[in-house]
Amino acid sequence: MDYPIIAKPLVDEFKVRPNLDDYDRIRAGFHYPDVIKELDGLPGGALNIAYECIDRHIAHGRGDKLCWLWEGKDGSEERYTYADASRMSNQFANVLGKLGIAKGDRVFCFMDRVPELYAAVFGTLKAGCVTGPLFSAFGPDAAGDRLADAGAKVLVTSPDQRAKVAQMKPNLPDLKHIIIVEHGKEPVLEPGELSWNALMKDAATTYDIVRTSPEDPAVMHYTSGTTGKSKGAVHVHQAVLGHYATGKYVLDLHPDDIYWCTADPGWVTGTSYGMFAPHTNGVTSVIYEGGFSASKWYDVIQRHKVTVWYTAPTAIRLLMKAGDEIPKKYDLSSLRYTMSVGEPLNPEAVVWSERVLGLPFHDNWWQTETGSIMIANYPALPIRPGSMGKPMPGIEPGIIDEDGNLKPPGEEGDLALRPGWPSMFRTYWNNESMYRSKFKNGWYITGDRGRMDADGYFWFVGRSDDVINTAGHLVGPFEVESALIEHPAVAEAGVIGKPDPVAMEIVKAFVTLKDGYEPSDKLRGELLQFCRKKLGPGVAPREIDFIA
Repeated sequence: MDYPIIAKPLVDEFKVRPNLDDYDRIRAGFHYPDVIKELDGLPGGALNIAYECIDRHIAHGRGDKLCWLWEGKDGSEERYTYADASRMSNQFANVLGKLGIAKGDRVFCFMDRVPELYAAVFGTLKAGCVTGPLFSAFGPDAAGDRLADAGAKVLVTSPDQRAKVAQMKPNLPDLKHIIIVEHGKEPVLEPGELSWNALMKDAATTYDIVRTSPEDPAVMHYTSGTTGKSKGAVHVHQAVLGHYATGKYVLDLHPDDIYWCTADPGWVTGTSYGMFAPHTNGVTSVIYEGGFSASKWYDVIQRHKVTVWYTAPTAIRLLMKAGDEIPKKYDLSSLRYTMSVGEPLNPEAVVWSERVLGLPFHDNWWQTETGSIMIANYPALPIRPGSMGKPMPGIEPGIIDEDGNLKPPGEEGDLALRPGWPSMFRTYWNNESMYRSKFKNGWYITGDRGRMDADGYFWFVGRSDDVINTAGHLVGPFEVESALIEHPAVAEAGVIGKPDPVAMEIVKAFVTLKDGYEPSDKLRGELLQFCRKKLGPGVAPREIDFIA
């Protein structure tokens, strides 16, 4: 089916940024060194993500601006200003100091989207430590592997993760402190645990932010690979330039925006675009703790008057599946810009959203390793449904052959990027050889296949390896196969991605059984539950076939 090129007319807000209606002009004149002039920095050439996200606004008299508009699973709402965010993150930075945690130490968070998580991330960065958010639905194996590899010294978590933590703890020799958060109440502690509330109560509300350099490690995100365990992509404080610039030119954030990124902070989108991009641009962020529901999501937009919405293709397909009638029940007129990321967005979804919501979803492309958006459908450019869009100013992508030579428009090849942008990962933790293997002939090799059309739009073709993209989460087959063969009934296991109309792919496993075991629905259910407990529902297989 041929889809039209959707071009939404420029609205009045864009006129305050004349460059937005001239992509070529801004791209030609854009230089990342100029971006730093729009941020503050710290004395002595220091740069700290938390300062640029939070305290910079206070220094410019915007401390009373609403920062977080939090809504809990139970429907309760709480509001936090930038001054509140500064105070809470200062307290946590002081807590880390009292616990003996020093610059460069790794501090991980493993809990749902509560305000304390955000305060912990920014407090960790202020202390010069490395923050590592974990997806709250990870099983003990998935979370434990990441904590062990990183040598995490502090884990901030919640009571409902205790069973997982208990399984992980014997394999975490570097872990010194477990801090328990139970939002809105004082937790009942178990031996070896510390109370977030008690620690914060005694902590000072002022803090002299550690003078981190632009190249000091700041954030660690783990990404699955085709072989071996997950790899920790390390990002530095200079990455904030990419977060700020893409927030301005791709997300088109304005000071009066109410912004909602639906991604969990345990994934890179939830930090880069759930925290850093909106905060550096000084907007109000909606933080919704609850899960997916079409009606609930539309209600969140209506009640909080969301203006800019960033979500995932799987969520959009679920909204489509819920039907065209539900959104008619809600006032979504506050929305002026909608975006999608995490996996390729179907052309049908762009056309559907234009027809039903009155706005097209603007797809964009980037990776855990790139740290920020590399290619995007901009608000002032025509959308070509199914395309990733055009490069972010300051970014040079290319479609190349095996020798690193550029291929002509229309031809498929490896999608690569010229290295050196601020948010580019600096290493894989404890795996420098793997990191170096990602660079060849002057290019960063993304592992994706694509093509560029004659007008400079990029199109995703597929992965060059066999990583499974399920609902925007990258799952390494090896990780799932390893879990399956730990079950006493399983002799061998092979895992693939099976095409799925909602999740893009689902994880499907094929297993052979050891002697003495026979295939049965009961055993299949047991294996599914076994994997869900070890890996978490987002990583575990959805289907299992027995083969001889």
